[in-house]
Amino acid sequence: MEDKKNKLVVFQGKEIRRSWHNDEWFYSLVDIVGVLTDSPNPTDYLKKIRKRDEELGFYVGTNCPQVAMPAKTGKKRKTLAGNTKDVFRLIQSIPSKKAEPFKRWLAQVGQDRLDEIENPELAQQRMKEIYEKKGYPQDWIDKRLRGIAIRQNLTDEWKERGIEEQKDFAILTAEISKATFGMTPGDYKQYKNLPEKSKANLRDHMDDLELIFTMLGERVTTEISKKEKPDTFPQSKKVARRGGKVAGTARKETEKELGRSVISKKNLLDVDNG
Repeated sequence: MEDKKNKLVVFQGKEIRRSWHNDEWFYSLVDIVGVLTDSPNPTDYLKKIRKRDEELGFYVGTNCPQVAMPAKTGKKRKTLAGNTKDVFRLIQSIPSKKAEPFKRWLAQVGQDRLDEIENPELAQQRMKEIYEKKGYPQDWIDKRLRGIAIRQNLTDEWKERGIEEQKDFAILTAEISKATFGMTPGDYKQYKNLPEKSKANLRDHMDDLELIFTMLGERVTTEISKKEKPDTFPQSKKVARRGGKVAGTARKETEKELGRSVISKKNLLDVDNG
């Protein structure tokens, strides 16, 4: 949820990459071929059907752009992608029992995004339902959703300052985390014994106080940035440290009063639920 414009969706247990491009969703055509055919090499399968069906080959080559999406290595690579209309055209060329349920699924996931743009509360409601199904307590869910909104405000502010790259977002986030907790998010995941290569979201394994200080650091950073309007990346890094330092100071004072560390090795739920 933290990067709403680039993420995976899942159909019958299989992941499909998609990216918000030119104001609509574009889906990886190779991923869709893999879902519909169960081919061990969907790239070759796509090439073959494009050669076999000249009309499809021309259509895909003309209408479908190369869109940057994350590869298995984690790095972004250009991949042939199509919007909903393009995907339906591809589906027509693949004999598959999964075609009809996939069409219904595709129409739904596309509509969900459009609905959420018109009414952001729908996205929040959907996230709430997901956390409820995973077994999180209601008071924790309320904080987590508030944290998501605060995070979105922060990333919007960074974009206003000319910051666009995910790696730069990660660097700034690490600065806030180090000043707040004395650890980068990666160090924090190790501290909580979350598998290094797992997709577990660190914040989904934080308790109430950890979430509260995370929110404080990010909210203060947002307010300082809005006030001072840093126009270089190094200046934004300094602002991030200052915002995190405010939360770090509050955390230390809280620990003195409680007589224990706020930072916990415990995970709120099992790793599988992250």
